[in-house]
Amino acid sequence: MAIVVNLDVAMAKCKISLSELSTRVGITTANLSILKNNRGKAIRFSTLDSICRELKCQPGDLLQYVED
Repeated sequence: MAIVVNLDVAMAKCKISLSELSTRVGITTANLSILKNNRGKAIRFSTLDSICRELKCQPGDLLQYVED
């Protein structure tokens, strides 16, 4: 996969747990875990917006393109 999700890095910088982010964003812990572990196939812009708002980051801080 060429897109890497750096959600764990952004969460560590903000010192926030997965369950706390889940509560703040309104997304299940299971779905956030899928993103965090790079197993997601897609992400809605509304979800990305909510995560960026809570972590005070840009989408580029969460998503990274890596050539195979």
